Amino acid sequence: MSEGGSGDLTLRVASSLKAVPAGSWNACANPHALAEAVSTSCAASTDHGIDRDNPFVSHEFLTALEESRCIGGRSGWSPAYLVVEDEAGTLLAAAPSFLKSHSQGEYVFDHGWADAYERAGGRYYPKIQVCAPFTPATGPRLLVADGPRAEEARRTLIGGLEALRGQTQSSSVHVTFAQEPDVAALKEAGYLERNDLQFHWRNEGFGSYDDFLGTLASRKRKALKRERREAVSAGITIEALSGRDLTEAVWNDFHSFYEDTGSRKWGRPYLNRAFFSRVGEAMGERIVLMMAKRAGRYIAGAINFRGANTLYGRNWGCIEDHPFLHFELCYHQAIDYAIAHGLARVEAGAQGEHKIARGYRPVITRSLHHIADPGLRRPVAAYIAQEREQIAHAQAALEAEGPFRKENASDE
Repeated sequence: MSEGGSGDLTLRVASSLKAVPAGSWNACANPHALAEAVSTSCAASTDHGIDRDNPFVSHEFLTALEESRCIGGRSGWSPAYLVVEDEAGTLLAAAPSFLKSHSQGEYVFDHGWADAYERAGGRYYPKIQVCAPFTPATGPRLLVADGPRAEEARRTLIGGLEALRGQTQSSSVHVTFAQEPDVAALKEAGYLERNDLQFHWRNEGFGSYDDFLGTLASRKRKALKRERREAVSAGITIEALSGRDLTEAVWNDFHSFYEDTGSRKWGRPYLNRAFFSRVGEAMGERIVLMMAKRAGRYIAGAINFRGANTLYGRNWGCIEDHPFLHFELCYHQAIDYAIAHGLARVEAGAQGEHKIARGYRPVITRSLHHIADPGLRRPVAAYIAQEREQIAHAQAALEAEGPFRKENASDE
């Protein structure tokens, strides 16, 4: 597929990132990464919730998914990466776009839309999904390199999504966990906005975990201290592993935890053993693996990925059940790490109101949807408009329930 544009920009589809140089892709995915690495200071940064070096749209992360066959083949995720190039062949913009034959691994649930449309005689699949596969983390989705033609390239990319939808006879385009300026550009192009909630921790310049505890009501502080003591009371120690520490033996252990927990939660874990080896080799310095050890062996683990100013909690698993160990590995250790390394936020993944009691705050996430058939678009638009109001009310209510000390209230 090619499309002429203003100044002869060319749009094409790559079925594999092997066809796109890593440096060119990453210059679009995270154009401010170098400057951010030099200038980021922690929590006081005015980043407005944007991580300038998002790991999940990097060439390395997506290539690890491809090479391990988590995407492609018969997975139902067919890579159809849109790339925009100028007349000299320079990559100006790209999208991590996929042709989907199902709605698994997305974390923005449209199964009800698909069922209703197909009962009415429509065909919902295939659809176009623009996202980081299996990753409910907000980040850039219209990947645009810095330069004088950036906005032109973004518009060309949006037009390319519609062209790809038509060419593949897909019902719709879904851009999930999007951030500004992509949200504004897609809404201007007629996409419908859908909201949901996640729970993120914010670093307010804390020097230690105790500094953070000082912002909580007294009984909440006591509860978390007791929870952390009990989590390791069975002789458990916790290690944070990165880089060279991520050996094949460590990945064997972690994958066994992930498989056991994942199969019980959703039937079939999305990530296979090969993925962890490949992603560890490609970007091990950006991985923080929290591993719990008891009696000389690892018994549980939680994997995190590090951006410029954010720690992203992803998957966890265990082979022994211990009270509060999940909370310790996934939430408290992540806070410890963020404070120690001056990171602004911890994003703890999808769902989980239990995170509020651990100091995580409700944050609205945004996705954008283009539905071709007006007969489906109209009811979806009405539904998500009502849903947005409900999400806003829920965010306010959950924020009010937080463990933080209230002004003019006794610290009881």
